[in-house]
Amino acid sequence: MTTTALIVAAGRGTRAGGHAPKQWQMLAGTRVIDHTVAAFQNHPGIDRIVVVLHPDDMAHAASFEDQGITIAEGGADRATSVRNGLAALGGETHVLIHDAARPCVSAQVISGVLDALVTASAAAPGLAITDALWRGADGRITGTTDRAGLFAAQTPQGFEVAAICAAHEAYAGTALDDVEVARAAGITVTMTPGDGDNIKITTADDFARAARILENRMDIRTGNGFDVHAFGPGDHVMLCGVKIPYDQGLVGHSDADVGMHTVTDAIYGALAMGDIGQHFPPSDPQWKGASSDVFLRHAVGLVREKGFTLCHVDCTLICEHPKVGPHSTAMRKFMAEILDIDIARMSVKATTTERLGFTGRGEGIAAMATATLVKS
Repeated sequence: MTTTALIVAAGRGTRAGGHAPKQWQMLAGTRVIDHTVAAFQNHPGIDRIVVVLHPDDMAHAASFEDQGITIAEGGADRATSVRNGLAALGGETHVLIHDAARPCVSAQVISGVLDALVTASAAAPGLAITDALWRGADGRITGTTDRAGLFAAQTPQGFEVAAICAAHEAYAGTALDDVEVARAAGITVTMTPGDGDNIKITTADDFARAARILENRMDIRTGNGFDVHAFGPGDHVMLCGVKIPYDQGLVGHSDADVGMHTVTDAIYGALAMGDIGQHFPPSDPQWKGASSDVFLRHAVGLVREKGFTLCHVDCTLICEHPKVGPHSTAMRKFMAEILDIDIARMSVKATTTERLGFTGRGEGIAAMATATLVKS
């Protein structure tokens, strides 16, 4: 059994408000769709991911393709988007079709559908209705409905690939979801346990609820870094990737970029994976004079490998000279590009020790940094 997660993200979601379709809006530190994709990336039962994007959103495609995700172009309605996504499948035997606007889907819900597909042709999570149900019109309650046997439909909805492809080809008209398409083709759909937290973001109020759900699940890591380099002969210093002319240099086995070293160690610390010296021993001659972005890029790679998202970095340079302020924007820009975060999430600032200690005497530069990682 091989399974693709087909994430439908081609809708416009106007009821949610905001400056962009809901899947592109921020939720608990990252975009809604990133939470959704991560839920399937982190599940061992998913072999491949296909994301269906609206034609107007294709500028986002590269960021997914860099992660090995296949992109399909959406159509005029959901059914067309799903068919386009199904057409992008390879030789997988099963597919889970999921709405990008359900970012709180849990591993348990995904596993429940996968487990059912071992013996069933189709499976989908449902949540029993527990509230009383009313009928109404013109602001008045006009009647009640028996809730017995009623369930709220959720996604992901799972199917044998051949069966759901044939069902979509044969279906005419508009369907509420893929279960309706499957049932119209005579496919029996097994119902698996839903989850009250597996909400679909529909209105603006749903963002706050989804954020609370995700924050309760998140693995939030904070790491600290500290480094010192002494001044020595030279005509410049490297600080956070920026070459600053100065009448001395910094002494180190690499290029002695104390700011970049400190941020790298902060990331390693958040991952509980040691420090630069463990990954790049100074006794190894290949790192002599190396550009420190090599170390930082390695740390960023580990962040992705471990399933985390880097949310924010704060770096403080401690020195009397050279002056950091005129170069701080260039430093933030350079670091943010390597870290693959918005410049608004990369802080570089400086302070002095009021001429106290080795930095106050102009003998070197110290730096400290904090990095925040999140896994949902």
